[in-house]
Amino acid sequence: MDTIVKKNKRTRIADLLKSDKTNYTVTVKGWVRTFRANRFIALTDGSTSTTLQVVVDFEKMDAELLKRVTTGAAIGVTGEVVESQGAGQKIELVATDLEIYGDSDPSKYPLQPKKHSLEFLREIAHLRFRTTTFNAVFRIRHALAFAIHKFFNDRGFVYMHTPIITGSDAEGAGEMFHVTNLDLNKIPKTEEGKIDYKKDFFEKETNLTVSGQLEAELGAMGFGEVYTFGPTFRAENSNTSRHLAEFWMIEPEIAFADLDDDMDLAEDMLKYVIKYAMEHCEEEIKFLDARLTKEDSQKPKDQRSPMSLIEKLKFSVENDFERITYTEAIDILRNSKPNKKKKFSYIIEDWGADLQSEHERFLVEKHFKKPVILTDYPKDIKAFYMRMNDDNKTVRAMDILFPGIGEIVGGSQREERLDVLEKRMEEMDIPKDEMFWYLDTRRFGTCPHAGFGLGFERLIMFVTGMTNIRDVIPFPRTPGNAEF
Repeated sequence: MDTIVKKNKRTRIADLLKSDKTNYTVTVKGWVRTFRANRFIALTDGSTSTTLQVVVDFEKMDAELLKRVTTGAAIGVTGEVVESQGAGQKIELVATDLEIYGDSDPSKYPLQPKKHSLEFLREIAHLRFRTTTFNAVFRIRHALAFAIHKFFNDRGFVYMHTPIITGSDAEGAGEMFHVTNLDLNKIPKTEEGKIDYKKDFFEKETNLTVSGQLEAELGAMGFGEVYTFGPTFRAENSNTSRHLAEFWMIEPEIAFADLDDDMDLAEDMLKYVIKYAMEHCEEEIKFLDARLTKEDSQKPKDQRSPMSLIEKLKFSVENDFERITYTEAIDILRNSKPNKKKKFSYIIEDWGADLQSEHERFLVEKHFKKPVILTDYPKDIKAFYMRMNDDNKTVRAMDILFPGIGEIVGGSQREERLDVLEKRMEEMDIPKDEMFWYLDTRRFGTCPHAGFGLGFERLIMFVTGMTNIRDVIPFPRTPGNAEF
């Protein structure tokens, strides 16, 4: 490979920093982070979280041109790669030629070289990709997405694109966004005074999907193993750091499989994708780990995290996940010190309680000190499609609990027996006639099968250490917020 690169042939900063080689000419193009002493430009092009130091001889450069080298400006620099004179970097670029592509008025550009709060950056989400923190977060998001596809592809799974517009409510929760083409100022009505959906685009009531699971089950009955990875929507009016109206889900479904197979697959997948991020985003994770450690040191001792980010990631890939039943978990929680001393916000008294994040984190972080898989939940707090156990009280469900976050995966063995499934649907007021296509998989060649759902943003929160879900998706959709 030639050491001389054509003047306008751009070299990515990431590629430049990988090499120790010096004394050759390159052209880099990027955005100015800082320009110190009219001499040192910190340049980023987004290919790495690290900036390249560009050294300018201001006596030889056009003074009017240098005035335009401001934070946020897009520039191109040609120069010689030399060994760095300063600490913290191996090389720097001595500029011989400089070009301005796009000016950035420092009196108006909101990302000045100072610490900005995450709340402020959410308000300018269209610019936050240019910060080191969000460069790291969204590089990790990319790596995790790639790792998920690689994991399933290497295992022979078929990637299914399930519909975003649907006529069914997979969860039975009812918190769905309606899809309509009707004129909302002149909504057609039936003789009974109800909305006449026959006049709508799909001639029936439709919504944005909350899950691709039911359609994925159809695929599993033909391909054996499938997975979905796409956007899902919940019209839950919840303004918390853990909820989004639009988020991404990974949902594999496997035929001829029981709950043990499901748990094995989920554990293998989580360990694989976290390891992948640790290996391929080492620089980004180290940066976020240092950021979190600094942030933690400013909190009162009792509010500090017991583990650093890197320790938490290692903790999750190096331990076998503990597998216990919901009933065993209730006994542990009921007899725990925080419960007896009423330190929990939600006191555990009776079997059947829906576990909260504080209970899940206690089991993982304090009791077992490893990731935990809870199984066999009460049927009354779980969905209609989960396989009924012989006790008629519990279902073959499982949740995977992680440190700092609580539930990260929810899954189950699916109810393959037609009569039992129909009975459950009747109990939960789910219309069988509208779900004929789903019931057909139980009428024709039914078999034991299982699957799970992984909220992608929750996984990214865990791997990056970010505490607000709005900071791990490029353009968050929340109540009252649909910017960009």
